[in-house]
Amino acid sequence: MVFTPREHAIKEIAETLAVAPCKEPELSNTQRSDMFGRDVFNMRAMRERLPKGVFQRLEQTIKNGAQMNPSDADVIASAMKDWAMERGATHYTHWFQPMTGTTAEKHDTFLTPTSDGQVISQFSGDMLIQGQPDASSFPSGGLRSTFEARGYTSWDPTSPAFLISGPLGRTLYIPTVFYSYTGESLDRKTPLLRSEDALSNQCVRLMRLLGNTSVTGVQVMIGVEQEYFLIDRRLYMLRPDLILSGRTLYGARPLKGQELEDHYFGAIPSRVMAFMQDAEDQLFALGIPVLTRHNEVAPGQFEIAPVYESANIATDHNMLIMEVLRTTAERHGFACLFHEKPFTGVNGSGKHNNWSLRDSNGYNLLEPGDTPRDNAQFLLFLAAVLRAMHKHPETMRIGTVGASNDHRLGAHEAPPAILSVYLGEQLTSIIKAIAGKQDGSPSWGSRTMEIGVSILPPMPIDVSDRNRTSPMAFTGNRFEFRAGGSSQSVAPINIALNAAVASALDDISSDLEKSIAAGVPLLKAVQDLLARLFQEHEPIIFNGNNYSEEWKKEAQRRGLPNYSNTVVALEQYSRPDVMKVFCSHGVLSERELLARQGILIENYVRTVSIEAQVALSLGRTSIMPAVLSWQKDLADLILSTRQVVGTDTPMPEETVFARLRSHSTALIEELDKLEAVWNELNTIEEPIKAARFARDYVLPRMRSCRAEADALEEIMDNRRWPLPSYEEMLWLN
Repeated sequence: MVFTPREHAIKEIAETLAVAPCKEPELSNTQRSDMFGRDVFNMRAMRERLPKGVFQRLEQTIKNGAQMNPSDADVIASAMKDWAMERGATHYTHWFQPMTGTTAEKHDTFLTPTSDGQVISQFSGDMLIQGQPDASSFPSGGLRSTFEARGYTSWDPTSPAFLISGPLGRTLYIPTVFYSYTGESLDRKTPLLRSEDALSNQCVRLMRLLGNTSVTGVQVMIGVEQEYFLIDRRLYMLRPDLILSGRTLYGARPLKGQELEDHYFGAIPSRVMAFMQDAEDQLFALGIPVLTRHNEVAPGQFEIAPVYESANIATDHNMLIMEVLRTTAERHGFACLFHEKPFTGVNGSGKHNNWSLRDSNGYNLLEPGDTPRDNAQFLLFLAAVLRAMHKHPETMRIGTVGASNDHRLGAHEAPPAILSVYLGEQLTSIIKAIAGKQDGSPSWGSRTMEIGVSILPPMPIDVSDRNRTSPMAFTGNRFEFRAGGSSQSVAPINIALNAAVASALDDISSDLEKSIAAGVPLLKAVQDLLARLFQEHEPIIFNGNNYSEEWKKEAQRRGLPNYSNTVVALEQYSRPDVMKVFCSHGVLSERELLARQGILIENYVRTVSIEAQVALSLGRTSIMPAVLSWQKDLADLILSTRQVVGTDTPMPEETVFARLRSHSTALIEELDKLEAVWNELNTIEEPIKAARFARDYVLPRMRSCRAEADALEEIMDNRRWPLPSYEEMLWLN
């Protein structure tokens, strides 16, 4: 029997050892603890290798933002080079995050030839602090002309350097910012660092008004939950749409998906477990404190999450996590998919951003305490978040834009594009009481519940439940922003969140300063301000089901905007009130902001254009030949059967043929229509008009092509269908 490529791949998968042989872990817990941060030039490594004075000055730079002493650069570079080369490094790279949404690197060797035919290792302070990669091919949004290739990378000392292993050696990676010859940001790290500074300044300003003189700064802390799919690489290589666009442009829904809810938190398949353990060892060595691993809702979907870190480091670590998962998956025979919706009809993937604020004394500013109603500091910072979400929803929506995330937002596993905040019953009642909209004194604190099992003691009840439909949910001492896409960098989300909250805190502090200057006692000024803030921003609070149609109507009544797709959201970028949020606190200049708008619009158009080309090619060169071949054979079968039967009455076989031909003819027509609108898209010069056309005409035509192709897949001879099915990709792992 001759196997088709699909059947051959499935046969190989079936013959793959299903269960790894049991053996003792190679590393003990002590050894694993010792391995943490092994490949990072962290504080411990720097303390061991740097002169005491140099280390202390660098520590102040890292912890307090003090400007680095230029004379220390050569000493630090020499120590970093020796540390890296002792561990097998042959090259170094300035690792940066251009506005492509990914990371970039150019490797240079440590070895320099000498005049006598030898080589010496060389890595100076200048080489550490600044690099000059060719920037001509990175998106700039008009900040520079294409022929102006000069770009600079500068070392970010707050994010430690690390080692990445290759097949035959290791490379020292140095996290850097990336900017143009004119000093304008060409990356996502620079505005993230600026936004953290802006927020810290406004936090300290407010705390000074409240009488706190000990705090010197506030750090943004985030914990990033990363969702992803794993499918067998042999099947992945038979899906050009997955390879080129990250999602399946064709594919009938599986006979079994997530209906039984049996995959979520289920037993992790042994082959997947081996992959996870391998990836976790690498992440541990890179100092990334991964905390959890589990099955997600959809078959073939999983999640990994680290503990909380400063926003800058956590963002770097999330980019590393995605890269380690991708490369490790390949070694284990998997393809790791980060697209937000690689499979239609099953759960998509997000990237939940858990956000909190920690002051220099180590206190969480979003910790309610035992009596939050009496905790003025907590209530003011809570009010700032509510104000940021209510006054600046466009800012937050901009942090989640992208053609891929549009397929997920608003579906039944992701929050809708309407921004609201979930606080829970107890906290909401406190806010209403302060706003004068609820009588009585709301209760707060620990409660217990009896669950009817005699051996268990009474269980404590959290002060709020989880609302998995909310875009922005308060979860005890932090906010979980759930609208981010799994393939996206978390930098834009946190840039937007930091800038919006900094703007809200600016308003709050200015109001308090005016009241105090007018002679109003601080306590009364705070009480009056909180009452006004909670009255004004109560519409942003919603504790119900964000998926319901009723909420959409209610949100409209409350005046909450619904930026339902990327194009609509991106059009808000150039609004003066939106620009003010970023520009007034130095997070982005007007030119930098408009450049990002242009880049994101172009990315949207190009993404849809690529998907349309892939859909055309796959439909015409793979699906249609298979369909027409079977259609011919079915027609021959009907003719030969009629000769044998010898009757003019309709036969059941003709019904099958009619359905097949109806859908195949329709697919041919829809592919022609798709080609026509794709050609028209390429004639539109103005980017925003092209984006609107791609959204309104190209994507609907792609969906029409898919509807016909998926209908054909459901009635075709399974052996002849050229693409691996959803059942095969989602369940064969």
